[in-house]
Amino acid sequence: MRMLYFCALSLTALLPGFAQTTANAGPGLPKDPREVFAAAAPFYDFNSPDLKPWHLKATYQLYDEKGKPGEQGTYEYWWASPKVHRSTWTRANATRTDWWTADGAQYRKESGPPLRYFERMLDSILRSPLPARSALDSGRMKLELKMMPTGQENLACVGAALQWEVDGKLQAPGSAMPQYYCFDPLLLALRMTYSNSLMTEYSQIVKTQSHYLAQEVAVSAGTHRIFSISVETIDGMHASDAVLIPSVDAVLARAAVSQTTPGQTGNDVTVGALVKKTQPAYPMIAKMAREQGVVVLAATIGTDGRIHDLEVLASPSPLLAESAADAVKRWEYRPYLLNGVQVKVDTVVNVTFALGR
Repeated sequence: MRMLYFCALSLTALLPGFAQTTANAGPGLPKDPREVFAAAAPFYDFNSPDLKPWHLKATYQLYDEKGKPGEQGTYEYWWASPKVHRSTWTRANATRTDWWTADGAQYRKESGPPLRYFERMLDSILRSPLPARSALDSGRMKLELKMMPTGQENLACVGAALQWEVDGKLQAPGSAMPQYYCFDPLLLALRMTYSNSLMTEYSQIVKTQSHYLAQEVAVSAGTHRIFSISVETIDGMHASDAVLIPSVDAVLARAAVSQTTPGQTGNDVTVGALVKKTQPAYPMIAKMAREQGVVVLAATIGTDGRIHDLEVLASPSPLLAESAADAVKRWEYRPYLLNGVQVKVDTVVNVTFALGR
């Protein structure tokens, strides 16, 4: 498999040329970045009622913070309709199955430790990798379309920077690097994303029921691989298959209320805000060893606004990882709200340690 060659450093190095290259790849490529997302969106709408019932099976690989392979697992997904579907994750010491039923309820059965960050994100990585329509329609996303050379080909890359609203006025985007979504300019198949120091590569893309699905997905932080997915099976199924019926020992995870379907964002989302931040200490031993760089962490912001399920995804040093995690676990947020109800939110946090500061 030929992989796209990207990492945080190489992408940053390419930005000057990236900013100067005009989007002029061919007659099929829209010139407006919003139109690029609009044109690509139907290929990734895996909750379309026009789809026939289908099933997917994949294996996935977890890596440690240094990029060494760790635990492996399997993931299966069954879809019968926008309301009726099932996801199952299985690895050596943990299993979880979620059922969504016709009345809008969600049931769950699980054993062992909670799913890790990328296991929880596996659904969205495979089936809904584009930004939520509500975010694009909010008017707060500043978008820019440019061409990015990647080896022997050019990709159409949309940079998306969130603009905060203060007193009813949109502010200039912050200094943080925008998110990038890079497409094949002719097919509008997603090939790469970059966000929060994490790069996701999509390859061996196939078309199933007129939708794009990558058979190989790799997530990296810098030069370190931290997660990968290999899709083994994509086939049809019967809408009445018994696997879609919650087991008798499954528990109700979410009552049947009026909500958006999984993979979509509601129209009334209130974004949480960091209200208490503890600065990490720079360990003296790490300084003496000239250790520096970015520690990438993942966590869940709970309905209480506190950090839960904190894990280190990548780090240049165990000492820096420990210091960053010790600080971030004490952060507190104003909880996120969905239609006025407090909800859990997965997030990625970057903590930078730089010598000479």
